[in-house]
Amino acid sequence: MFVNQIAVFLENRAGRINEFAQCLAKANINMIAMSIADTTDYGILRVITDDNEKAMKVLKEGGFNIASTYLVGFEVDDKPGAMQRVIDILDKKQINIGYLYSFVRPIEKKAIILIKVDDNEYVANILRENGITLIERNIL
Repeated sequence: MFVNQIAVFLENRAGRINEFAQCLAKANINMIAMSIADTTDYGILRVITDDNEKAMKVLKEGGFNIASTYLVGFEVDDKPGAMQRVIDILDKKQINIGYLYSFVRPIEKKAIILIKVDDNEYVANILRENGITLIERNIL
């Protein structure tokens, strides 16, 4: 139900994302999901790979400043209103979502949603109680 994510702090300059991607590619690590938020001077690249433990090791060795955190992952049908239903459930419980990102699995017709919240266990229980399917990293 919890998905480990790597946050990489990058200088906001041309070529830096490519250096990050090359580091993972050379180690034969596949990026499953990625999100980037930026400011004037730096960006935070959030990534989930097929081997986060190995990715963290090679990124550190490559001189990247990284952190790791866990997100709550769940799936919804890939149709209008499905994601809004879950957000409404969380809103009624006054859960703040720090950020989220998602991707679609077209063959299964499912959207995978990853959210950053203050209390993963509490949110996972709320989702479970409302019939929302939680996911684990190994099924991404």
